[in-house]
Amino acid sequence: MEKEGYITVPHQITDRSFQIIQEEIDQIDPDYQFASPLQEAVIKRAIHTTADFDYLKNLKFTHNVLLKLQHVLENHGTIYTDTTMALSGINKRRLDKLGVSYHCLIRDPRVIAMAQQKGITRSMAAIEVAAEEDTAEKVFIVGNAPTALHKILEMVEAGRLDVAAAIGVPVGFVEAAESKQALYESDIPAIVALGRKGGSNLAAALINAVMYNMDIEKLGDEYGRHTK
Repeated sequence: MEKEGYITVPHQITDRSFQIIQEEIDQIDPDYQFASPLQEAVIKRAIHTTADFDYLKNLKFTHNVLLKLQHVLENHGTIYTDTTMALSGINKRRLDKLGVSYHCLIRDPRVIAMAQQKGITRSMAAIEVAAEEDTAEKVFIVGNAPTALHKILEMVEAGRLDVAAAIGVPVGFVEAAESKQALYESDIPAIVALGRKGGSNLAAALINAVMYNMDIEKLGDEYGRHTK
């Protein structure tokens, strides 16, 4: 239904948005090929969230990360985010249904005390506290803090942290690009937004896209109504 020339029905707005995204992709790069239907859904969700088509090129997927994320979601893993904003944007009703635990430790008293004692950022301390927790397979979702990515990489290299997968998309000018490049070059299965762009909203959108499309590889010709 349209009123005064604009669409008012929510799902029609979503459908039209994804149609426009595909039309724009066809104009930008007519030969562009997605690696899989799931990757297509994730990249289009990133563009839908940000209205930024640069993610066609700078959003990278390493070490079968999408399959790894699906495995963790299907097997009651644990998600840690670096910001409350990222956590607030994730569909927690869906996580609850899947039996996935989720945490943002940035305000945890243990984190605050450790950060003060060691003279490090709370984002770094949150990674250390998460490493100590006896939780199921851990996924780290970082949309704001490059120091969190650096700490993840340091602890993995030192054998002090097991990471099932990571989403590394911190935004900014200081160490954002460098930390993401390091994650991209690591052995951790990861979704990485190379360069300066990113953010907590993007981080949440990426994990949501994986959740919303858990069975996408099974849909065959039915895939793609609006790849939400």
